[in-house]
Amino acid sequence: MKIGALAGALLALLAAGAARADEPVRVIVLGTVHLSNTNLDALNVAVDDVFAEKRQAELAEVDAALARFAPTAVALEWPSETVAERYPQYLAGTLEPSRNEVVQIGFRLARTAGVDRVHGIDVEGDFPFDPVIAYAQAHGQTPIIDAAMASLESAVAATQQVVDTQSIGALLAHLNDPGRLAADHGFYRTLLRIGGGAEQPGVALLAAWQKRNLETCARLIQLARPGDRIVVLFGAGHAFLLRQCVSETPGFELVDPLEFLPR
Repeated sequence: MKIGALAGALLALLAAGAARADEPVRVIVLGTVHLSNTNLDALNVAVDDVFAEKRQAELAEVDAALARFAPTAVALEWPSETVAERYPQYLAGTLEPSRNEVVQIGFRLARTAGVDRVHGIDVEGDFPFDPVIAYAQAHGQTPIIDAAMASLESAVAATQQVVDTQSIGALLAHLNDPGRLAADHGFYRTLLRIGGGAEQPGVALLAAWQKRNLETCARLIQLARPGDRIVVLFGAGHAFLLRQCVSETPGFELVDPLEFLPR
């Protein structure tokens, strides 16, 4: 090859590499409930047995629909070491049967898509709700708490109705409606009303919640590569802040999961 042609080829390769480096990271943040009924939250939805034939068929539909996104990585609500241990077991068929959404949706999707980058990005965090309650009780602000909790209870009841009458695909579509996510996030903003002067328990709770979600998002950002298509599977309560973080981060593009979910 002549020197001029070689130089041209090298320039073309460099240009291609630069284009790939500028390609955005596309991210789906898919909020979910705990399919294994872990009762980890203050208010919980009861999900029937996802091992039932009907539910397995619905999960297969969700899997096929999400696979159309062609993910290159999957990020999950488990610690990194747990995913690193259990995903190879899942692929080998040696993992104990699990109803958990990480396995039923996340691991399943990674296997279907042939993804070898499966990450746990969850972190532990504080949730100092008791000081909020104590301050509210001491300062006549319990009606604020009661109204906020009533709103949450109504949202959980609506989700339970979907669980009881519709498919898992419909459930995920319900959970990931932007209006619903914003309303759920409003619970935390409402708690900023609890406090006064130098004593701000509502601020402390919201700061702790924000910190956990920011640390989770940082792990997502750090694992991403230019041009990636990443599916993030997390409890729906986290979805608003995770989406906000993704949408505000240069080089990242938020993708609506409703474009890929069966109804």
